[in-house]
Amino acid sequence: MTAEADDGDLLEYVASGSDGARRLHLAVPDAYCATCIQTIEEALAGLPGVCNARVNLQRRRVQIDFEADCDPATLTDTVTRSGYRNHPIDPADVDDKDPALRELVSALVVSGFASAHTMFFSEAIWSGVEGDTRTLFYWISALVAIPAVAYAGRPFFRSALAALRVGRANMDVPIAIALIATTGISVLETRLAGQHAYFDAATMLLFFLLIGRTLDHVMRGQARNAASNLARLAPRGAQRALADGSLVFIRLEDIAPGMTLLLKPGDRLPVDCEVSGAAGAVDMALVNGEAMPVEASAGTQLPAGALVLDRPIEVVATRPAGDSFIARTAALMEAAEQVRTRYRGIADRASDLYAPLVHIAALATFIGWWVAGAGWHTALLNAVAVLIVTCPCALALAVPIVHVVAAGRLFARGILMKDGAALERLATVRHVAFDKTGTLTTGRPRLVGQVFGTGDWLPAASAIAAASNHPLAMALAAAGREPMLADCREIAGAGVEARIDGQVWRLGNARFCGAQDDGGGEGSRVWLAREGEVVAAFDFGDDIRGDAAATVAQLHGQGVSTSILSGDRAGSVGRVARELGIADAAHSLAPQDKVAAVEALRQKGPVAMVGDGINDAVALGAADVSFAPAAAADVGRAAADFVLINDRLLGVPFALWLARKADALVRQNLTLSMAYNIVVLPLAAAGMVTPLIAAVAMSSSSIIVVVNALRLRLQGPPGLEVLK
Repeated sequence: MTAEADDGDLLEYVASGSDGARRLHLAVPDAYCATCIQTIEEALAGLPGVCNARVNLQRRRVQIDFEADCDPATLTDTVTRSGYRNHPIDPADVDDKDPALRELVSALVVSGFASAHTMFFSEAIWSGVEGDTRTLFYWISALVAIPAVAYAGRPFFRSALAALRVGRANMDVPIAIALIATTGISVLETRLAGQHAYFDAATMLLFFLLIGRTLDHVMRGQARNAASNLARLAPRGAQRALADGSLVFIRLEDIAPGMTLLLKPGDRLPVDCEVSGAAGAVDMALVNGEAMPVEASAGTQLPAGALVLDRPIEVVATRPAGDSFIARTAALMEAAEQVRTRYRGIADRASDLYAPLVHIAALATFIGWWVAGAGWHTALLNAVAVLIVTCPCALALAVPIVHVVAAGRLFARGILMKDGAALERLATVRHVAFDKTGTLTTGRPRLVGQVFGTGDWLPAASAIAAASNHPLAMALAAAGREPMLADCREIAGAGVEARIDGQVWRLGNARFCGAQDDGGGEGSRVWLAREGEVVAAFDFGDDIRGDAAATVAQLHGQGVSTSILSGDRAGSVGRVARELGIADAAHSLAPQDKVAAVEALRQKGPVAMVGDGINDAVALGAADVSFAPAAAADVGRAAADFVLINDRLLGVPFALWLARKADALVRQNLTLSMAYNIVVLPLAAAGMVTPLIAAVAMSSSSIIVVVNALRLRLQGPPGLEVLK
């Protein structure tokens, strides 16, 4: 839904969170620059009950998080009073129509038509027509140019007027002044039968401005990450299987957990589901990036967007549409676009200075030429050129366009960037620390056997292990297949404590169970203790990931050092370190020990942490940048800046390479945009740039910045294995 809503309908667009917080998305089609962002966000931030307000300039929308007692109508009214048209939207809806682009294209066509005709009459005037004939041609040009400027200039006039109404100035204010001034001078010259009118310059000026604005809009859409395409993968609904065996179509938004759905070959899963019927082949490329189908049998968890291939399968919905894999991924990508980074802050502050400085420069230019005796006509034209040529469109685009392209490139390679600021931090990383189990290894340990204690302790250990999601505990529970005990509690980074017949049992690492572990052996070990006495120990094997060695080698090739921070025993950690060529390996670390190790590494430079478990969450938060595989625990994924949705470690060196390239492009864009304004301002003030040339130069600077950012799409990582 994108139609405007009155106050009574506004609540339909408000989403409620589990914590009682509420969220509203508004479309703000007139937001074009950093000043627009600042104006809207500051106005909303000043309202009581507003928790957060973020403007996404790429999508022309604002996301507002607010408390339950805050009236949504107040939010829309505040944005309106700030000078920006707005209407509520449903972010889940994907609309291929772009009204802003349609308006720009129609304006571009009108201005192009007017430019061609005014240029035709100007050629006759330039050929030497004099007297009444010259004046007649000027009036004919006026009849074409004035309505064309009024119609095609609407995007600039509307934005400028909205800003002026609230006492602010944005980059469209000087453009609007320049268009009005150029056309006004021409009308006055024609009225006085003067020798010079600039209707052709006014229409051509508008034509080139619109070319730049339209290309900017199109390139933003092309550069934007895959969030919109991702949302399109979710079907609009599915066939629900009822208790009597009949099928009924149910809309996506009405699918609830527990509903049974029947999917035919060629259907995509609308929500996250669990297979409840016969096995079938499923394309999981959306999640793991692999073209090889997966055989999904009863109990297999499938994400929204997975494609059914060979036979119908019956599934049970496990999450609503708003919390599906597709919805969560798209929301994270959207959030990554909105994050304010260090470079974006620099660009925004520079843009904030634009309005007062450019108007001062234009006024100084006018006064200077007037005092020099050039006359008001020449002085005004040179001032208009200054207003146009110094528009900071390129500066406003310099940073966000690179981050948007980078986010899209990462997602295409199976890497979800949750925080745009993390991309800047990643470019500085010189050390990467890895967890072992589930990160460098497959995380699917196999029980080797009981290596300590007399008697068979597997049933008791299996029953306690069923209370944990740790990979070792899950392997132990699967081996014994005992039902989970009722009185159990898991202690992160240690193990599980249970009460059986009044006795305290512990299953976990040696420290937690009070065991004396010499660290021998090359497998992982879990201990079992009863009333403080160790009664058994179990060893596990865990295979190293197939791409772990290549990942470590590529990081070393990029000048990045590596280490292992693991809670596992010395023998197991040492084996993995030797096979992967990692010299620095720490073992038997509790969660707080991992944090201390990360802090120690940070003393030598920025650190990235790669981990997957509950016990890694605090260390992930302590690192400068963090990665988590898609198979990681929920808390681990939540703490990470990047999620490897294809579960491939090669995403880490690729992301590092891309971050460094993005950092270089951001610096180039900032340099280009600032250098442009430094060079063209004195030229325009000196009368060496006409308004028409100024329009071409300003539009070209924005296009150059966007095209430079798009180079990130084409460049490949030399010496790195390409992720597929």
